[in-house]
Amino acid sequence: MKTKFLLLFLFTIAIISCNTDKTITINNAMLLESIKILSHDSLEGRGFSKPGNYKAQQFIANQFKEIGLEKIAGHEYVQEFPYTFSGKRRQRMFPIKNANEDFSNVTDTTVIGGNVVGKIAGKIKKTIVITGHLDHLGIKGGKIYNGADDDASGTAALFAIAEYFKKNKPQHTLVFAAVDAEEIGSLGADYWLKNYKNKQDIVLNINMDMIAHNDSLRLFAAGLYHYPQLKKPIENIESPITLLFGHDNPKNKKLEDWTFSSDHRIFHKEKIPFIYFGVEDHKDYHKPTDTFENINKEFYIDAVKLIINAIENYDNSLNKNL
Repeated sequence: MKTKFLLLFLFTIAIISCNTDKTITINNAMLLESIKILSHDSLEGRGFSKPGNYKAQQFIANQFKEIGLEKIAGHEYVQEFPYTFSGKRRQRMFPIKNANEDFSNVTDTTVIGGNVVGKIAGKIKKTIVITGHLDHLGIKGGKIYNGADDDASGTAALFAIAEYFKKNKPQHTLVFAAVDAEEIGSLGADYWLKNYKNKQDIVLNINMDMIAHNDSLRLFAAGLYHYPQLKKPIENIESPITLLFGHDNPKNKKLEDWTFSSDHRIFHKEKIPFIYFGVEDHKDYHKPTDTFENINKEFYIDAVKLIINAIENYDNSLNKNL
């Protein structure tokens, strides 16, 4: 009889300690409405330092406020940063409008970008930073590059993840950062990390860039080649979509190496472990057809739930494994 009770006890503990098959509930309608708004024509592709980008910043800040995220000490939700284009780079980023325009004397130009950042204070000060970039390509050749998958998907996911953890208090402090200027070199992530006063407390970056469009229902988690200790918490997550590992080994010539392909590279350069969630390039990548209508909506919802499950698993295991 005691043996039966012992086995039942151990089985119960195993269920409690394993979070791989936990049902995650999010507001699906809010998630889809958010990505729709961020990729709407009215935001004009969210080009860096353009009016549509500033509109996106304010929308994100309002969402963070509504969810109840704390501001980072000494900052508003929108954390502005300057960037100076050299004359030649300005000419590339802001092309001539007519054949008679003269760029021979173009001077350096300083513009203002903006990251949008909030946090949920955990039970410990060790921090997981969750990122998605808010910018895209703007208007090119008279066409709007809406960037629904790239990366309105990662930015809108921040809202669903933050809302979930407001209801399910984490062990770690979670910082949510919608970073700017990824498309021209991760300028926003670089500025934010260099100026974040508690950088020593960051134990993990979860970066999401393109998580809403894959016809084969496959999502990749890259980074395990560099940080193999991060594999166990995510290797058995149950989901309707397939989570694959890879795109992080420079020796593997069959798969493109994503180690430096998005904002997680800024954390990796500082030796901060990262996991990058993303899909492989698709037919609408960096094209005007990357619109809300062309994402895989059910896939997107399931991808966000999977990522929440992964974050929760890391939250429960990082102190033990790192």
